[in-house]
Amino acid sequence: MFFENTSNTPNQFVTQINGFSITIKREDLIHPQVSGNKFRKLKYNIQEALRQNAKGLVTFGGAYSNHLSATAAAGAKMNLATHGFVRGEELESKKRNPTLKFCEDQGMQLHFVSRTDYSLKENGPLFTSFLESHQKTYIIPEGGTNELAVQGCTEIITPDDHAFTTVCCSVGTGGTFAGLINAAPKKEVVGFVAVSDSSLEEKIRSYTNSNQNGELVYDFDYGGYGNFPPELIAFINYFYKKHKILLDPLYTGKMVFGIFTLIKNKQWRWGNNILVIHTGGIQGIQGANQRLALQGKETIQC
Repeated sequence: MFFENTSNTPNQFVTQINGFSITIKREDLIHPQVSGNKFRKLKYNIQEALRQNAKGLVTFGGAYSNHLSATAAAGAKMNLATHGFVRGEELESKKRNPTLKFCEDQGMQLHFVSRTDYSLKENGPLFTSFLESHQKTYIIPEGGTNELAVQGCTEIITPDDHAFTTVCCSVGTGGTFAGLINAAPKKEVVGFVAVSDSSLEEKIRSYTNSNQNGELVYDFDYGGYGNFPPELIAFINYFYKKHKILLDPLYTGKMVFGIFTLIKNKQWRWGNNILVIHTGGIQGIQGANQRLALQGKETIQC
């Protein structure tokens, strides 16, 4: 079965800096289109959809959403129809960016909605009306985070990871971070927040047995998903040239840059044997490069 293929996620040692050892868990290698934490989050949700005899999947995301892209690809693999509610009704009449084009190429039907309607999501009249005509559709939340997604993310940590003192991941909707906290209660789990969200910590608490071993870092979001400062892009290009690991600029790239910066500035306050979770998201590079090129800035070389 497609969602049983997780054998190609090795731990790759990267470097030592000031006595701190950095290893990256290559979750990005799980699958070229459904990679990293998106694979983990979708695994049990799609199994549940099949158990319920659902005919399709419906979910939510922004114009460059890794989650929309992965859901579209997974649905195509599992012969499930997919629907994606996209934030921004103005996008419907515009040329599709690489992410949305990929979604449509995989058979996903996109529904472009206003930001007001999008903020209501499952509780809004627009979505309620959609469900009335799609009653055999299985709902996956924005970013894929729910209890089944957290369950899937606990499987990121394996017995081979026992020697690491500290586990790091990027944080969007909090599901991966919560899963790691549950999977590694005796380790420090450090989450690098990709975009500030006042409800994030409460959401994480609702999914964890105890969040005493988890800590969030808010210093490296650079203003949110779509902001890519020149120093970040330069670091991603340096990292790929040096270590042959491609980092996405929305999540893992910002986290790894943050880890290196904190260690070099002698501000790292956690353990010295660090396991960094690469959560995939490589599909977002093409769209990021389009935006950077239009601004006349350095692009990601891959």
